[in-house]
Amino acid sequence: MENTLGEFLRSRRARIQPEDVGLRSYGHRRVPGLRREEVAQLAGVSVDYYIRLEQGRGQSVSDAVLDSVARVLELDAVEHEHLRVLARPPRSGDRRAVPVRGSQQVRPGLLRLLDMMADVPAFVLGRRLDVLAWNPLADAVAGFSALTRRNMAWQVFLDPSARGCYPQWEAVAAETVSYLRLDAGRHPDDAKLSALVGELSVRSPEFGRLWADHQVKEKTWGTKLVRHPLVGDLELGYETLALPGDPDQTLVGYTAQAGSATAQRLALLASWSATGAGPATGAGSEGGAVPAGGAGWGAGAAVGEAVAGERS
Repeated sequence: MENTLGEFLRSRRARIQPEDVGLRSYGHRRVPGLRREEVAQLAGVSVDYYIRLEQGRGQSVSDAVLDSVARVLELDAVEHEHLRVLARPPRSGDRRAVPVRGSQQVRPGLLRLLDMMADVPAFVLGRRLDVLAWNPLADAVAGFSALTRRNMAWQVFLDPSARGCYPQWEAVAAETVSYLRLDAGRHPDDAKLSALVGELSVRSPEFGRLWADHQVKEKTWGTKLVRHPLVGDLELGYETLALPGDPDQTLVGYTAQAGSATAQRLALLASWSATGAGPATGAGSEGGAVPAGGAGWGAGAAVGEAVAGERS
């Protein structure tokens, strides 16, 4: 059985050298980073207590101890919260546990909001990075309606067109895994998430390597370079908005600097998606093949929503 807490702590110990925290390095170290007894010393707990924590036997650990360990391991705010969740995972019946629903439903008002955002590529992400809904311009940019499986992790690692779509694929892949790791910590009993991770680990060596690094990150804001088969490179900013009342769903919107080449290309895609006037097939402006689904990666005329079987 996987000891996620222990693996996370060991991965964080490995990145800190004794000299970084004022300790002398002595003896041969079989693995890089701090030893368990050094972490215990710096955190002010017994070695036996810290070992039990790494073994996943610290369900009654106090906030003070977790705070001390986080300080020693130099965890950022997201990693610190991830440590708390792993040490005291929510279980069925726990008030912190999110009830499991048959499908992730996007409320009608949010679908109307997507439809009104005609000039902004926008979509809704749910659990496991499932793409739950999108507007026509988001479809024109990302081709959600053409995907075999509407899940961002699956698309990044298993869709044959992904590496051509993302010129900075390595960075996108690392971020995607860190988002999925965070979701896994919050929902340790999610069988569908476990199945997704298992499939990706078997079929993608890159995913397996990144998953083993235990990096965690909250999806907030940033930039992404997308190579579109019809209009070329899109240098997009993105903003991620949490949805009160639906804690496992986020609204993501892409932005472009006013007057930029990307803004002009987005306007062109918006006009095509509004009129359905884009070219039906063929190579893009950068010579890339259009993925299955046709022009503009499936630009639609209305808000799209994943079918029930894909939302679950």
